[in-house]
Amino acid sequence: MAKVAFIGLGVMGFPMAGHLKTKGGHDVTVYNRTAEKAAAWAEKFSGKSAPTPAEAATGADFVFVCVGNDEDLRSVTSGENGALHGMKPGSVLIDNTTASAEVARELYAAAKERGVDFIDAPVSGGQAGAENGVLTVMCGGDEAVFERARPVIDAYARMVGLMGPAGSGQLTKMVNQICIAGLVQGLAEALHFGKRAGLDIEKVVEVISKGAAGSWQMENRHKTMNAGKYDFGFAVDWMRKDLGIVLTEARRNGAKLPVTAVVDQFYGDVQAMGGNRWDTSSLLARLEK
Repeated sequence: MAKVAFIGLGVMGFPMAGHLKTKGGHDVTVYNRTAEKAAAWAEKFSGKSAPTPAEAATGADFVFVCVGNDEDLRSVTSGENGALHGMKPGSVLIDNTTASAEVARELYAAAKERGVDFIDAPVSGGQAGAENGVLTVMCGGDEAVFERARPVIDAYARMVGLMGPAGSGQLTKMVNQICIAGLVQGLAEALHFGKRAGLDIEKVVEVISKGAAGSWQMENRHKTMNAGKYDFGFAVDWMRKDLGIVLTEARRNGAKLPVTAVVDQFYGDVQAMGGNRWDTSSLLARLEK
């Protein structure tokens, strides 16, 4: 059992922290900007809450963070009362936020100055993956630190991999989001075409999902897409944030991402339709409006 802090109890962080307590068996203290949510977590999981990130992190062996974006991350780690101010030498800061590779490298350096280790560890699998403890975790950092952290991360994961030095986890998450963007747009166009052609979508998917066209998105989202229901996971607002990070990194490294750039614009159209909180499969709604 380790002493663990978890900072950020959104739709992902709340269940992830719960798995660290129940499945991992760790001593967990949480922090959330909305104190009521931290109190609710502590009551549900018989854990503890703290009034600041620094106090939550005090004495912890591992400190997890899962917040909204780069600035949120800086605020709760290196800002006033941030976690790094409370962490002891030799402890590990593990960031599950989907953020930029730049901020991951920045926090790696800031942590090292304090004798603290850092792993960037963005996740994939959405709210359902977090609730079921089966997230994919893409890590960047030092190998020895990763090996120390991995058994703790395992509490909410089904796949954990070290992708390279600091920032590599975030870069891998960008690859993940590029793939998802293209796949969902392709699926949306396919379902739209099939419906316009008068085909029975269920019969079509039953056949083609067993061939080269098959994907997780097809298996798990075609029914809800066909029914025009878009409240089953990762929100459009979050995807646009992620694709913004991807496109900024692509401008830096010279990668050409024409499909990703176009799909990002399509998600902007969905937002304009009022679909900010619809899930990412709502690209079909844009075609059918």
